Parts: sequence; C-alpha cells; structure tokens
Amino acid sequence: MKANPNVLEVLWSPLVRRVTPVGQELLDIRQAFLSQLAYQTYHGYTLSQFKKLEADLRQRGEPKWKHVMHLLRLLLSARTLLRTGELAIDVGDQRDALLAVRRGERSWEEVERWRLSLHRDLDDAMDGTPLPAVPNIARVDGWLRDVRLRGVPR
Repeated sequence: MKANPNVLEVLWSPLVRRVTPVGQELLDIRQAFLSQLAYQTYHGYTLSQFKKLEADLRQRGEPKWKHVMHLLRLLLSARTLLRTGELAIDVGDQRDALLAVRRGERSWEEVERWRLSLHRDLDDAMDGTPLPAVPNIARVDGWLRDVRLRGVPR
C-alpha cells in the first residue's frame, strides 16, 4: 500500500509460473495498490541509493554498474507509472542504453545527467498524473478480509 517498488514489480511481473484462484483475485485488484505515493517511494529510494553509489565512486573509483542500471530502470518505470497510471516492467526502447550502463560503457557524468533528467521527468509527471492520491485501501482490505474469512473453518 506504500508503493514499494519491489512489491509492485512482483504484482506486475510478466514472469508467472502458476496463478492460484486467490492469486488471480489479487492480480485482478492490483490497480488498487497504485497511487501517487509511488513518486515518493521510487524517487526517494533511487536518490538514497545514488548517494551510496557516489560513496562507492569516491572509495573505489567506480560504482556498481549493475545496481546503477537497476536504479535507472526504476526511474524509467516510475516515470511511465506517473504519466500513464500503468506500471511497465519492460523498458522497451531503453534496454540497450541500460545494458550499456550495466557494462560500464557510460561515464558517471552521462549516467548522472540521465538520472537528473529522469528525476525532473518524475516531478513533471506528478503535475498531471492520473494516479489517485492514495491507494484504494478499502478495496484491498475488503479483498483481504474476504480471503481470510474463506480460510476459516466453518
């Protein structure tokens, strides 16, 4: 309900092996979890992680590029979410650019420019986001109560 990026990505993952009936019910209401809280969680998390990466850069001369790539991917995902109201896991046309970052083929300055641009995009996307201010707590709570009641022996 707090728009944790890891949890939301699990709910939207295209990599599904098996879905139980209760799992399908959860997938059917997953939109209820989305809200403008995503701005703060994605923005705040990536910002704090980039500060840690800057420390790695100072201490070791380079950051952990795989981690940098994943943080940029999160920012891209958040941008789409805030702009459209839909969570996209697939990075589409940004895949090659992200993989170049992962391989260390981009300078820290290039990555930093991209990151700052994405943070500005998030700020701009908040102005016209279709997302509700808060998640639909009543819908999720109602579903959860119903699932729990179905599990109680009668």
